[in-house]
Amino acid sequence: MQFLKQITSNYKPKRLAVKLSAKGEQFVVKGHPWVFSNNIVKINETAKSGDLAIIFSKNKNRVIGLGLYDAHSPIRIKMLHSGIDKVEINATFFIKNIKKAYAKRNSLLKTNTNSYRLLFGENDGFPGLIADVYDTVLVVKLYADIWLPYLESIMTGLQQTSKCKTIVVRLSRNLQQLKSHTLVDGDVLYGTLTNPVVGFVEHGVRFSAHVIKGHKTGYFLDHRANRKQVGLWSKHKTVLDVFSYAGGFSVHALHNGAKEVTSLDISKQALDIAIANGKLNAYSGTHKTIVGDAFEALKALIENKVTYDVVVIDPPSFAKQASEIELAKKKYAQLAALGIQLTAKKGLLVLASCSSRILADDFFAINSKVLNAQNRAHTIALKTLHDTDHPVTFPEGAYLKCGYYRFVN
Repeated sequence: MQFLKQITSNYKPKRLAVKLSAKGEQFVVKGHPWVFSNNIVKINETAKSGDLAIIFSKNKNRVIGLGLYDAHSPIRIKMLHSGIDKVEINATFFIKNIKKAYAKRNSLLKTNTNSYRLLFGENDGFPGLIADVYDTVLVVKLYADIWLPYLESIMTGLQQTSKCKTIVVRLSRNLQQLKSHTLVDGDVLYGTLTNPVVGFVEHGVRFSAHVIKGHKTGYFLDHRANRKQVGLWSKHKTVLDVFSYAGGFSVHALHNGAKEVTSLDISKQALDIAIANGKLNAYSGTHKTIVGDAFEALKALIENKVTYDVVVIDPPSFAKQASEIELAKKKYAQLAALGIQLTAKKGLLVLASCSSRILADDFFAINSKVLNAQNRAHTIALKTLHDTDHPVTFPEGAYLKCGYYRFVN
């Protein structure tokens, strides 16, 4: 494979002998992908990002796991393999894991869908690395420089497995600031990219993603199944899509015959994309937009006694750190209360959360508490978690949850 620029760092990783505290060792034995710095008892003082950490059992002095050392994170070792069986970390190892991840997506790829998450970080054995496919364009998002010494073999494996014609690399803010590499956010590493706005299909509905400047890798693929479900329940309905971003729920609703859809977001630019995405598909309904803060805009709609048959509220993460958890819970409760008032008789209220620090049981409990406090009978139509291409293999890897509440009156 011929890459357009050097993508592997000149640094040759060392092998580090590591011993952990009893607590840290227990996490590794159970297959948890993170080892925090305060759980490391012994390690080479000259360790650098990308070095291979070989973790030895404290008592029996045998290898119990392998990971990559990250000098820039409190999660100091990101695990690649746990167990006493002998494993070599090389191109063959990475390609095997890529193919294993691809196989998990088989059922999704048999639908009319050509956009999917090929690698979901730790959950697919690649901590700090995300790989999304949009038709024939592969977008790899790096969150840690631990991958730089291994990037060429990983990119080769991703391309050969996905058969993509173009590879784009996106970098986290932290990685953009490091001087240990020559990569630039948005670099095209393989093939050609004639247009940074790439068209793709999910369950027969057309969308586009700006793979150079869009959020994350260009689009949010995780809500795909929920977007399809909302679409199926929106025929001949009026729909409000709150925190709509690029109009995922809105476009599915329009495609499935909604008579009127309103996309609400604080970003006019995002709403312009939502309108454009809608026009990629044939629809007969009306697509409206509201630019503004969601909380204030919802209150204004309530004051004007506006209601909708379907209300979808899918906010960004409210709890990015532990100190924000309680405030996040209050915001979810506020949104649920506002959503109830905006949902028409016998209407459907869809409440979602992408805050990993808010557990699914807690989120659904918040919704139930608010709903039960209202003088409106309802049934729980559906509760969903992650789609097929976002498998969860450890507790902290779970973040997405969505509840569908149908009112009786």
